Amino acid sequence: MRPGAPPAELTTILTKPKDVAESVMPPRRKTRQVTVGPVKIGGDAPVALQSMTSGYTYEVDKCLAEIHKLAQAGADFVRVAVPDKRDTEALKHIVPASPVPIVADVHFHFERALEAIAAGVHKIRLNPGNIRDRDKVRRVIAACKERGIPIRVGANEGGIVERKDKEQRAVEKAQLDEDYAAGLIRIMLEKLDEYLRIFEAEQFYDVVISAKSPDPRIVIDAYTAISQRYDYPLHLGVTHAGPPETGRIRSITALGTLLATGIGDTIRISYAADPVFEVEDGKELLCCLGLRGRTGPELIACPTCGRIEVDLFKLVADVRQRLAAEIKLPLKVAVMGCVVNGPGECEGADVAIFAGKGRGIIYVQGEQKQTVTEDRMLDALLDECRELAARVGRGEAKLIGAQVEVKSPKAQPSKGSAPLPVLR
Repeated sequence: MRPGAPPAELTTILTKPKDVAESVMPPRRKTRQVTVGPVKIGGDAPVALQSMTSGYTYEVDKCLAEIHKLAQAGADFVRVAVPDKRDTEALKHIVPASPVPIVADVHFHFERALEAIAAGVHKIRLNPGNIRDRDKVRRVIAACKERGIPIRVGANEGGIVERKDKEQRAVEKAQLDEDYAAGLIRIMLEKLDEYLRIFEAEQFYDVVISAKSPDPRIVIDAYTAISQRYDYPLHLGVTHAGPPETGRIRSITALGTLLATGIGDTIRISYAADPVFEVEDGKELLCCLGLRGRTGPELIACPTCGRIEVDLFKLVADVRQRLAAEIKLPLKVAVMGCVVNGPGECEGADVAIFAGKGRGIIYVQGEQKQTVTEDRMLDALLDECRELAARVGRGEAKLIGAQVEVKSPKAQPSKGSAPLPVLR
């Protein structure tokens, strides 16, 4: 079960220069596979995306409405908190009405775990360290084993350092004072060893591991060490990440690094905000790394610079909103606003507009379609997107990410003049 000893040095993996031929993502780390309803985690299954409701579980209608929003945004399964019996009572109504599998988040009361299992949840999140009586933990394990329900075991920074046992607390504090990051990861590994021995003694192996921290460097090092020590699937996350404005950077730094090195089987990005943002950003991360196929449009656009010659920022915002509402295929759409980088950056888009001096030229998979004035850019671009999407739907076209050749609006020939060469 435990291939290899704990790594001697817990240092952050940094990307080293490689030859171009070697600059590809390594294969995903092979792990055990567990099942959460119809969703597979680990093994050769895709990286699963999850989130957690922010309201009270016992408010059934509100909870279900939130679950549906998260599922529609792209969550593969959703976690709900069950601190009270009224929450587990609500699960009897929530689980059968949910469009995705439900995970019950249990902390201190093993009875809530047993009640959630009886209500039909598809996975339990359990911290054995918060349940002092090991017989109670074993009862939860036995119930999950009987139902074929996996358990996620957390060794997160906020919950693993001993607070009640003063002697053990002193030992752990000394470890942390010496080198906080290394000491914390050492404690994480020790706690996981302790927890997993309980599960393995019961011959229960449908376990998912997490080891979160607010510090992305600790997250990277902890999961790297754990991936070398165990073959259980890993749930990645940065805890207490903060609001989306800063939490995005904190979360993507850690999760993107780990996923790009082949580590991670399921993820949650955590924000102090509407959890729909967690799903949207998590989905985009997985799509960017090629770990999830796009189901909706992809928009690329110029960065801020002084060369932009149209109101590009408003155009991009409007295009993004309209694409999300109207296009249900993974069209790649480019909106470019200057003559310098626009031509090259438009290449590979299914639909592209190259704007400047109050007008823009629209291309569809490499073919120039029309030149429009600035006031018609949005509607004309959406018309071309809708038309291409309709042709794809009828089987008359494919989304091929064609190399798009574009000409600068400044380079359009006047009447009677010779055509100018295509800009690259």
